[in-house]
Amino acid sequence: MTFTAQQNSFMREAIRLSEENVRSSNGGPFGVVIVKDGVIISTGVNEVTRHNDPTAHAEINAIRAACRVLGTFSLEGCEIYSSCEPCPMCLGAIYWARPSALFFANTQQDAAAIQFDDQFIYQEIARSHADRRLPTYQMLRDEALQAFRLWKDDETKLAY
Repeated sequence: MTFTAQQNSFMREAIRLSEENVRSSNGGPFGVVIVKDGVIISTGVNEVTRHNDPTAHAEINAIRAACRVLGTFSLEGCEIYSSCEPCPMCLGAIYWARPSALFFANTQQDAAAIQFDDQFIYQEIARSHADRRLPTYQMLRDEALQAFRLWKDDETKLAY
C-alpha cells in the first residue's frame, strides 16, 4: 500500500511523540495522533509510570482527548496513527471508538523485543475462564442481569 505525504507526516508526528516521551522520562516509547478531516485533533503518549495508571497507554489517552474535543464517544471519520501496533486493551478501545482507519509503525514483535510483550494476553483471552493464569470466577449473574433488562427496555437510552 502506498501512503500519502500527509499520512506519512501524521505517522512521523506519532513517532516523534514516542521518542520525546522516552527522552522526557514520562513513560514508554509510544505516541499516537488522531486526525479528522486532515487535521490533528488529539495526541497521546504513554503515561503509565507517570500517573501510576496501567490504562494510561498512548492510544487510550489520545482517544479520551479526541472524544472531549469532538464532544462525542465516537471517532467515526477519524484516523488513528500509532507509533506501535496497539496492545489488546488499546485495540479493543479503538474498535469501540469506531475510527475509519488505524495506521501503525512498530509491530507487536518489535515491542516484544524491548520487553513490551502482549502475546500472553492474546493467549489468555482465548482460554476458558478455568484455564487462565488469573483466577476468574462468575458469580451473581441472575442479579446482574437486571441491569441488562433495564438497559434493553430503556427507550431513552443513547445506544453506542
